[in-house]
Amino acid sequence: MADRSDYQAFVASRWPRLLRLAYLLTQDWQSAEDLVQTALVKAWFAWPRVTGDPEPYLRKIIVNTHSSWWRRAWRSREITSEAVPDRPGPDHTAHTGERDLVWDALGRLPDRQRTAVVLRFYEDLPEAQVAELMHCSVGTVKSQTSRALAKLRVDPAVLTAQKG
Repeated sequence: MADRSDYQAFVASRWPRLLRLAYLLTQDWQSAEDLVQTALVKAWFAWPRVTGDPEPYLRKIIVNTHSSWWRRAWRSREITSEAVPDRPGPDHTAHTGERDLVWDALGRLPDRQRTAVVLRFYEDLPEAQVAELMHCSVGTVKSQTSRALAKLRVDPAVLTAQKG
């Protein structure tokens, strides 16, 4: 990528995939959008130096930025309200079905376990690439994934749904 002329087309074509990755990491659409936008700004400055397919580079920025935000507890900001709204906001949907159940259970996993599962199974990346993105060994990816799957198997909400 010698110049930035492809940048806008790249962003338009890859935005949904990048946003999905960010959402699965953050479990919040607004944080996911912030995360992708931050990654895209970082990529803009490095764009002339990016070679080959830029999507893996963006994935790495998203994972690293998310880890950085998580360590700083940036995502723990909450807006409190005196009154509970009568109905969910416009971007909030009812959590029904197996997919939402799994996503909710995924959100209860520790950050590193959730990151390993998202990159392995939602992004379908090989363990070696996940290890590179997470700055750890392949063995750590395997153990984090194994622990995450074990927790998902005994998650109370998942067990209740299986019985019902």
